[in-house]
Amino acid sequence: MLRLVMDTAGDCPREWLDEFKIHLIPINIHFGEQTFLQGVDLDNEGFYRLVDESGTIPKTSQPTPQQFVQLYRSIADPGDTILSVHVTRKLSGTFASAELAARELADEYNVIPFDSASGTTMQGFMLREARLMERQGASVEAILERLKHIRANTQLALTLDTLDYARMSGRVKTLQAALASVLNVKPIVLLEDGVLEMKDKVRTRIRSLTYLVDFIKQRLEGRRANVAVVHARDPEAGKRLTQAVREALNCNLLITTELSIGIAANLGPGTVGIAAYPVD
Repeated sequence: MLRLVMDTAGDCPREWLDEFKIHLIPINIHFGEQTFLQGVDLDNEGFYRLVDESGTIPKTSQPTPQQFVQLYRSIADPGDTILSVHVTRKLSGTFASAELAARELADEYNVIPFDSASGTTMQGFMLREARLMERQGASVEAILERLKHIRANTQLALTLDTLDYARMSGRVKTLQAALASVLNVKPIVLLEDGVLEMKDKVRTRIRSLTYLVDFIKQRLEGRRANVAVVHARDPEAGKRLTQAVREALNCNLLITTELSIGIAANLGPGTVGIAAYPVD
């Protein structure tokens, strides 16, 4: 039996969890002395409410190896294969925790940690494809080759609405974030080799959304693609961006989701973006 797991820095439509039998391991969210499990005892709106009420930005931490061990044992039977897809190891220790848990459980399960080299909806897309391939009789080896192909062709571009979160989290280069704040512009953040890099700055929100669409369109070069629009507490921007994507790109599948708070905690509300990969 193939079991599928992703951490909650990943995103997907809620119905995919049941449809493709995807299990979640929560990121830890730290507000002062309090620690919450994302999606278990703190939902997205509760997270933003705590930020508004406390005036502080939380810290996040990866699940521990023991949390992984507990989850794996709760979802699998001895001898099962567990494909565990995680946020880029260059921004989080989650993948390393999964590796430690896999070694500890080597005599019980075949645990395969997989570094998505990205995050958000790319993790959901990978696990969706893994389940569809498994249902068609594909081997685990063939599934892993497909995931590596997706990873190598992932395109991810985001624009931030506030720089406070990024500056404090350190997930985007601090000096560039500070400069952008002085100039009062909207930064464009791209995923490159598993790292978030600020690549450009534009003057207005509208221009930033246009930049995202044009950038992804250029990278895809007209190929059919699975595409996701993500937003952090900005559904209107999500709708506008989704419509622009539908008109500009050759979408095989287009979804819109809210950005996980594991990522929003580091990039801030108002962050919107596009994740995509060619299907062929």
